[in-house]
Amino acid sequence: MLAYVFWHWRRPDVPAHDYERLQRSFHAALAQSPPPGFVASLSAAIAGAPWAAGGGAAYEDWYLVNGSADLDPLNDAAVSAPRRGPHDAAAAVAGGGAAGLYRLRVGEPVVDPGAATWFAKPAGMSYAALYEALEPLVRNTPAALWGRQMVLGPTPEFCVQSETPVRLPEGFAARTIVLTPVWPTVPGNAA
Repeated sequence: MLAYVFWHWRRPDVPAHDYERLQRSFHAALAQSPPPGFVASLSAAIAGAPWAAGGGAAYEDWYLVNGSADLDPLNDAAVSAPRRGPHDAAAAVAGGGAAGLYRLRVGEPVVDPGAATWFAKPAGMSYAALYEALEPLVRNTPAALWGRQMVLGPTPEFCVQSETPVRLPEGFAARTIVLTPVWPTVPGNAA
């Protein structure tokens, strides 16, 4: 499974509730008329990610697809009917964006993540040792380990996406970003 991850932020003149409403409208249109290979999407408000809005208020969207062959259909579907209107409305109020491509390495995608813990592979550690060290954490906590593909993206190489913040084993330097759900819609967040 792959995830196309898109960080974006609103223009300063656009209220957060209006921006989030437009984001939900786009994600709903995508869910109602999904392209081939599309699994799911989620959007969350974030702060403190230096690769998004200089660490200020931003959003992190995850678009899950079965594999790399599904990226072109996702890209085309995002800007074609019946998703074009919601996409264009959301894009019109964005102040900027950045993106990356990530492969699921260990675990299963988290349905309602509340945290994303970003980190680089410790120097001298093999990939096999990294996966072995993190496998118990991922298996014992609703979590998924994602790895950046082909250095496509502004973040550190790995992300543990989890329901609640996790503590990585000793030797890992990490940055945990709290995810506040925007899509799928959660109680109290539907305006």
